[in-house]
Amino acid sequence: MSEFLDILTHGRRFKAAVKELTLEQLQELADKLEKVIDEKSSQAEAESEAMAERNAKIEEIRKQMEAVGLSIDDIGGAAIKSAPKKRAPRPAKYKINVDGEEITWTGQGRMPTVFKAKLDNGGKMEDFLI
Repeated sequence: MSEFLDILTHGRRFKAAVKELTLEQLQELADKLEKVIDEKSSQAEAESEAMAERNAKIEEIRKQMEAVGLSIDDIGGAAIKSAPKKRAPRPAKYKINVDGEEITWTGQGRMPTVFKAKLDNGGKMEDFLI
């Protein structure tokens, strides 16, 4: 939580923070807070009404399904999409042996530093083809 909210929500810290304000400034602050509270309450009320309307529609659809003889399981298979299959990793296209260790690279993405060093020393990528 930010320091401002800590002060705002803690009674003594809030009182200490506003003790320098005049009565008019405090009244103006109270008016602004009241406006924010009203907005929040109307927003919560609107969300509550929307949720009640949504639940009523769901109940209406459930009753229609019962009347026809359908269950959620009957339509569940059509509504659920299977997750896309992950593709297989690409096969290595280049290979290099360094100190007895075999390093491979598919040719995509960032070039391994071993290959880069060999190319900088005059090597060709064709020399490393598998």
